[in-house]
Amino acid sequence: MNRRDLISKGLGAAVATTALVGSANEKTDKSSMGNKFKLKYAPHFKMFRHSAGDDPIDQLKFAAERGFTAWEDNGMMRKSPELQSKIGETMQSLGMTMGVFVSYSGMKKTDFVTKTDKAFQDSLRAKMKEALETAKRVNAKWTTVVPGNVNQKLEMGYQTANCIENLKVMAEVCEKQGLVMVLEPLNWYANHPGLFLTSIPQSYQICKAVGSPSCKILNDLYHQQITEGNLIPNIDKSWSEISYFQVGDNPGRKEPTTGEINYKNIFKHLHSKGYKGIIGMEHGNSKAGKEGEEAIVKAYQECDSF
Repeated sequence: MNRRDLISKGLGAAVATTALVGSANEKTDKSSMGNKFKLKYAPHFKMFRHSAGDDPIDQLKFAAERGFTAWEDNGMMRKSPELQSKIGETMQSLGMTMGVFVSYSGMKKTDFVTKTDKAFQDSLRAKMKEALETAKRVNAKWTTVVPGNVNQKLEMGYQTANCIENLKVMAEVCEKQGLVMVLEPLNWYANHPGLFLTSIPQSYQICKAVGSPSCKILNDLYHQQITEGNLIPNIDKSWSEISYFQVGDNPGRKEPTTGEINYKNIFKHLHSKGYKGIIGMEHGNSKAGKEGEEAIVKAYQECDSF
């Protein structure tokens, strides 16, 4: 082999080696960002603040880097229209889907199951029109509705009828834009004593009676484990009316794997049923700081590994 050939081959080998190293580094960088999950798990603001900082936009970007493809924010309607629009634009650029925000919560009031007069129903219409504007800015499809407390002086049949009538009024507004109200039944025993809506069967009955594509169920499995258990059978029986899920382990309301609920089996079941919607991470962190935030990611990686 002459000197020219030797130099040529040597340079070629060096280039090839450099390319391989570059390729390996590229793969390492991508893998450190996290693979996307099978399901759309949705964190919320401040869940990753120690890792991403206090800026909500940076928190969105951090979550996307770790493989999350959705987000939710109960307090979105309290944010400025300018920030709402910025959040919506950022999520769109990151390929993330917006989950629920709360538009109506009647907690500690009995109006929703007691009143059906024009003035009250006009206030409901106004609230949902405001929700539509927020939904436009953040590209949201779902909004949480909590009917409020039970009226101890009125039989449940009348309260249920009043609730249905008021939801029909709200649904008429939501249908114009395709916004879906998701009714969230909450537990009495650990968090919300006295609420009217507590179970999946009750929510199923109400949604069937309202009969609108804009009135469905938000099945928060943390609450339902406390209220009634039997999680997978109740999912199957009410499947046609469920539009959204939220999770948190019990006891403690922290990330999956910290309590008694077998979320890996539940997520596998939802995936097998073809669920394409969002699973809101409405829980706290079991550990403080960055360590706790890393534990959140690992918990969802474990439960998503079915």
